[in-house]
Amino acid sequence: MTVKDAPARADLAATDDIGWAVRLLAATPTHEHRDPELLRRWARAADAFGSALAPVACRARIVERDGGLELGLLARYTSRPPTVELYTDTIDLAERTVDARGWRDWYPPGSVRAAALAHEAVHVHLHHGPAKAALKRALGHSALRLGRLRVPGHVAGAEEVAAHAYARTVCGLGRSPLLLTAALAAEAEAQSGSANGSNPPPARDARREN
Repeated sequence: MTVKDAPARADLAATDDIGWAVRLLAATPTHEHRDPELLRRWARAADAFGSALAPVACRARIVERDGGLELGLLARYTSRPPTVELYTDTIDLAERTVDARGWRDWYPPGSVRAAALAHEAVHVHLHHGPAKAALKRALGHSALRLGRLRVPGHVAGAEEVAAHAYARTVCGLGRSPLLLTAALAAEAEAQSGSANGSNPPPARDARREN
């Protein structure tokens, strides 16, 4: 997930978790011209869905490595074979960002890694089980209507919102990891401005590859 419009020095915490979820959806391809109120409804539904999920164990192999700053990633799930990659350099930067911004009450020590793993565990869960269809039903978006027949439609970005909400809830965070993701994007934006754009923003928590 990339928050393209995050200002480098703004008070990011002034935007609540649903507000950041709406921004995520608005920045997702296919949603460029969606009604903001529709995006807000989807954001609330996805957030509620993720918050209500029972704890799920990560069923994928877990690998820790460097290189996340170059890729712009905290973590990612790849499905062949099922693997969760956690990028330690970006996680370390996130922990330092928490301290620098005075957000330690929201993100206790070690919670960035825990939240990243929880986030990816939900991607594994949604990828392999019936929960993905349940999320579609919760969003209430119809891909097709024929009389009383309604086919639930896919909402791009909703799975990300749900995964962030799940991580916030299961890890007991004071704020969604979306806020921290926005702060990382702002940090990278500031650094790339001083380095002529040499560093991509480390703002994506999950990128699934099939």
